[in-house]
Amino acid sequence: MTKIISSPNCGNSPKMEFLKEFNIAFAKGNVEFITESVTDGIVWNIIGDRKIEGKGKFIEELEKMKSEKATELIIDQILSHGKEGATNGIMKMQNGKKYAFSDFYKFKGAKGVKIESITSYVIEYNEK
Repeated sequence: MTKIISSPNCGNSPKMEFLKEFNIAFAKGNVEFITESVTDGIVWNIIGDRKIEGKGKFIEELEKMKSEKATELIIDQILSHGKEGATNGIMKMQNGKKYAFSDFYKFKGAKGVKIESITSYVIEYNEK
C-alpha cells in the first residue's frame, strides 16, 4: 500500500486535482490511468537520463518502472495555469531509496486534461 501525503491546496481546480491523481497513479503503478491521460504523441523528457517519444514507448517505460514500488508519495506543490502544470515532491521506494522530483506538464489544450509532454527532474537523495 502506498501512503499518500498531499498539500491541502491541491484540490483548488479540476486540473490540479487531475495532476494529483496522475501522480498518485504513477506512485501506485496504475499504467492504465496514466496511459489514458496522455496523447498518442506524448514526449517524456527525463532530464539528464532519456527522452521517450510516442505512446508505445511511453507505455514500455511505465511497464519497466512498475516493478519499483513506491511506499510513500509526498506531493508538496501542484500548480496549474492554462495549458501548463507542475508538481513537486518526494517518492520513497520499497528498496529504501528516496527521490525528489519536479514534473512540468504541457496539456493538449487549456480546457483538456490530456498531457502532451512531461519534463521530469529527478534526484536521489538522503535525508540528513
